[in-house]
Amino acid sequence: MRVLTWNVNGLRAAIRKDISSWIEAIEPDVVMLQEIRCRPDQIAPESFPFAKWHQAWNPAERPGYSGTAVFARFPIRVLGRGIGKDPDPEGRVLRVDIDGIDLVSTYLPSGSSSDEASARKQAWMNRFAPWMTTLRRRRRPVIVGGDFNIARTEQDIFHWKSNQNTSGFLPHERVWINEIVESGWSDLVREHAGDVDGPYTWWSNRGQARALNRGWRIDYLLANAQAAAASSNPSVHREAGLAISDHAPIIVDLS
Repeated sequence: MRVLTWNVNGLRAAIRKDISSWIEAIEPDVVMLQEIRCRPDQIAPESFPFAKWHQAWNPAERPGYSGTAVFARFPIRVLGRGIGKDPDPEGRVLRVDIDGIDLVSTYLPSGSSSDEASARKQAWMNRFAPWMTTLRRRRRPVIVGGDFNIARTEQDIFHWKSNQNTSGFLPHERVWINEIVESGWSDLVREHAGDVDGPYTWWSNRGQARALNRGWRIDYLLANAQAAAASSNPSVHREAGLAISDHAPIIVDLS
């Protein structure tokens, strides 16, 4: 089973940019999307690349904002929307069961726009971390994929020196995500890539960041022990990201 996670920065825009060609080329069996910014009834079936797939949606209540979705070639059973039983008006978490595997598409808030946004992000992180502990302890494979809006280390951001006071690379944010990983989650891309800079998954539209590959690694596939043991070949598809979104998709194969 090939699992893909991707912040598409607007699903309708991604469809207009021909995301279907990239899906055909990458050949995923499961597609976890973030920042879809639409409801299913806002997409014409004839243009929808996942029209014949099994579908699960968690759109935001606010039009044109946030939202997550999962599409699969196999039947999907929705296990929950949101963190545990918390309400999820922004559609940031969608948890499903596919063939005995827990898959979570998640989109953490950005705290960059204001102090209020930073406070909302922190409150969300405070709820999310203990929920991740509950998921990790499940006696079945669990994969959490999505845009965490945080770079873990200096290797995960090209301009790390000048961004130490920037939301997404603040010291307490890095401590938070590293504590999650070190508690027993496998950061599949980092473990596969090793001790190198990148691979980056998001690039600013400013300057030549995209062309020069001066980005951030803020999108992840995290696996509990059972899922990590069955995982192989995690990779970042930079070219697909440059063509469709400001984020690149990440894939992993599960045996």
